[in-house]
Amino acid sequence: MPAAIYLLSLCIFAMGTSEFMVAGMMPSLAAAFHVSLADIGNLVSAFAASVVVGGPLLTLRLRAVRRKPALLGLLALFLIGQLIGAAADSYAQMLASRIVCGVAQSAFFGVALALAGELVGMDRIARAAGLVLNGLMLASVAGLPLATLLDQRWGWRLSFWLVAGLVGLAMLGIAALTPAGLAPARQEAGEEMRALAKPALWAAYLSSGLIIGAVFAVFTYLAPLFLQISGFAAPSVPWLFGLYGAATVLGNLLTSRLADRHTRRVLQGGILTLLMAMLALAQGAQWQALTAAAVFLLGAAGLPMNPAMVARVMRTGGNGAMANSLHMAVINLGLMFGAWAGGLCLDAGWGLRAPLWLGAGLALLAWLSLGLDRRGDSWQAKARPAEVLV
Repeated sequence: MPAAIYLLSLCIFAMGTSEFMVAGMMPSLAAAFHVSLADIGNLVSAFAASVVVGGPLLTLRLRAVRRKPALLGLLALFLIGQLIGAAADSYAQMLASRIVCGVAQSAFFGVALALAGELVGMDRIARAAGLVLNGLMLASVAGLPLATLLDQRWGWRLSFWLVAGLVGLAMLGIAALTPAGLAPARQEAGEEMRALAKPALWAAYLSSGLIIGAVFAVFTYLAPLFLQISGFAAPSVPWLFGLYGAATVLGNLLTSRLADRHTRRVLQGGILTLLMAMLALAQGAQWQALTAAAVFLLGAAGLPMNPAMVARVMRTGGNGAMANSLHMAVINLGLMFGAWAGGLCLDAGWGLRAPLWLGAGLALLAWLSLGLDRRGDSWQAKARPAEVLV
């Protein structure tokens, strides 16, 4: 794999840590801004909404921009949003931070995955996407629990400042190590629109949105579940998130190897595992051992389906940044809905188990949605030489 793939993974790690860490510091943020847990959950939804709306629009503006300046500009925008969050004195300022970061992250993902596809070709895109997105998994195994621990020891602001510093280092790495000649694919607007109009592509988008919606309906509210239902002590929460993150890394290593040739089976098996883990947790969250086991399965089967989802989308809709950015938008639409609907369940007084039942319902719909696309070219790798456009 080209060195640029690993550098992109570092950038995704910084962005993923910023996105996930809000879930680990929900009680602290709610107390700092004098709002409810559901309001903090809405910060997750706001991040996702900005990805859905702003990311594709910004990607359109970047269609003619070469890869390297596009990546640097998007990292700079993300850094600004992160600094706003670190200095936030009100809920409104934190909300603004999440929106700016969400717009930058969505467009960055689109450019990064398009670049990965150009470097390695469609026959290895799942493996390349798995390596790029491994930064997202490491954000959950290392970034999230560390941010939660720092929040409990020294306050939530320190995590925001440290992530801002990491984004700055990532900018230096992109500037120094990314080849200057890489340019966006010159795809005609009409051709791109025809690719986006394929029903098979939207079937793939639907599955991705439902999968991530199921994951975040549960993940967003794990911290209060650990404390109030499972009875874990507060110092145990970072370690539980670390267990979840370790499972995502292991799951991603496996799926990135299998997804190029077994895309459908990876998605089917992952969704069924997710469904069983959510049902088990909904029934037995009061038992700590069962909770820990279910959390491991949630991590191993949720986000690690990303390489298979990316491979399916790129084989159907092409390697343009817009198709990837829209995929990220749809994923975050599912994320936004899951976090928002889980908050509605809490506000309705249905208890902390209700988001688990919601997640299980979305996982079932995701499994059923796989039947909407029976086309072989959406599921199997097509070997072709890697192309680098200069």
